[in-house]
Amino acid sequence: MAAEFSRLLSDLRSAFGSLRRLGFRVFLALSALQAALVAILVAMAQFRKRREEPREGFPWEDQGEVELEHGDQQLKIYAYGVELYEAMLDEIESARDHVFLETFIWKGDSLGRRFVDTLARKACEGVRVYVIFDGFANLVVPARFKQFPEEIHTLHFRPLDGVSSVVNPRTMFRDHRKILAVDGRVAFLGGYNIGALYATSWRDTHLRIRGKEVLEVENAFIDFWNRHRTPDLPQITPLKERAWNSHLVLHRNDPYLRIFPIRGVYLEAIDRSNKRIYLTHAYFVPDRAMRSHLVDAAKRGVDVQIIVPRESNHVTVDWLARRHFHELLEAGVRIFRYKHIMIHSKTATMDGVWSTVGTANIDRLSLLGNYEVNLEVYSERFARQMERMFELDKTNTEELTLEEWESRPLPAKLVERALSTLSPLA
Repeated sequence: MAAEFSRLLSDLRSAFGSLRRLGFRVFLALSALQAALVAILVAMAQFRKRREEPREGFPWEDQGEVELEHGDQQLKIYAYGVELYEAMLDEIESARDHVFLETFIWKGDSLGRRFVDTLARKACEGVRVYVIFDGFANLVVPARFKQFPEEIHTLHFRPLDGVSSVVNPRTMFRDHRKILAVDGRVAFLGGYNIGALYATSWRDTHLRIRGKEVLEVENAFIDFWNRHRTPDLPQITPLKERAWNSHLVLHRNDPYLRIFPIRGVYLEAIDRSNKRIYLTHAYFVPDRAMRSHLVDAAKRGVDVQIIVPRESNHVTVDWLARRHFHELLEAGVRIFRYKHIMIHSKTATMDGVWSTVGTANIDRLSLLGNYEVNLEVYSERFARQMERMFELDKTNTEELTLEEWESRPLPAKLVERALSTLSPLA
C-alpha cells in the first residue's frame, strides 16, 4: 500500500512538473509573439510618420477666464500650446519670490532652452527656483541640456543610471505631473509637457488657476520635492496656509503612499451622471470597473461620448484601447477618433456641472501607478466652456460606429486578442 501511494505521489509530481514546464513554454511563446507584434506595430507606425508631413492646425478657440460661482477662484482653459507657453513664461518673468515647475518631458529644443534661460535669469535675480523633471521620460534628451544652471534647484526624478535603478520596482512609477506655480498667486496644470512639438502640432489642454487653490498646487509640489529630493537639494518649508473649497478640489495620485483618488473621483462622477458624460483622453484603456460604470450610464440613458486619438504617439496603447471598443459601442457609448493631430488632453465634463482637467489618463499607469494631479471643478460656468471645447474638438473627429467596428479585418481582431494581456502595463 505504501509503495503504491509512493508511486502515485511520484506520478503526480512528474505530471505537475510537466504541466509547469508546458505552462512556462506557453508563457514564453506568448511573450515572444507579443514582443514581435509590438515591434511590427511600432515599425509600421514609424514608417507611416516618416512618409507623412508633420501637420499643424486644428480647431480651437480662446476662452476667457471664468470666475467660479463660489469663492475667489478663476480658471482659464488653454487649448493651444503657443498661447499657454507664452502665458507661463510671462508669469515666470513676473515672479518675485519663488517658482515651482514640474514636468514629465522637458525637450532640449528652442522652447525648452527658453524656459531654462528664463528660470535661470529669475534665479540670478534672487527668486527661489525649483524644478522637477522625470528621469525615464527624458532619456532621449541630451545629457548636456539636463545639466541646468546651478542657480536652479533641480530634481532629476529617478534617472535610470545603473542596473540597480532598472531592477528597482519603484522605478516603474514615474512623475507624470505637469505643474507651474508662481508666488502663491497663480498656477498651471494639465497635459502639456515642455517642447516645441507640443506648441503647434499637438492638441492638449491646460488650466491656469488664480485664487486660494493655488496653495494646494504649491503644496503638492512641496510635498513631492521634500519626499524625493536628494541630500544636496534644499528642503522647502511647508505652507502654513491651505485652501478649503468643496467646489474646487485638487487630487493627487501618490504610488509611494499607495493613494490613488483620481480613479475614485471618476467612478463617482460617472455613477452620479444623469444627462451626459464627455471624456477626452489621449490613452484610453479603461479597467473593468471603469468600463462597467460607462456601460451602466449609457444603458440608463446618459449620453456618453468619448474622444480618443485615431492614431496616438504610442501605437501599442492604441491597440490595447481597441480591445474594449466593442463592449462600449454595443452599450450605446459613442466614440469619436481625433484626426491628423495627436490629441493629448486628459479632461472630462458631466451634466453641465462637474469637470476635471489634469495629467491622468484613463489607463492603469495613470490611475494605479504614476504620480498624477487632477483638478476637480463643480461649476456650471466652467462646464459650459468645457462642453464648448468638447464640441469644437468633435469637428475634427470621425465617429466610430458599431457596424464599422464589427466589420474590421480578422487579422486586426487577432492582434487585439493577442495583445490583450498587456493592458495592465498601459
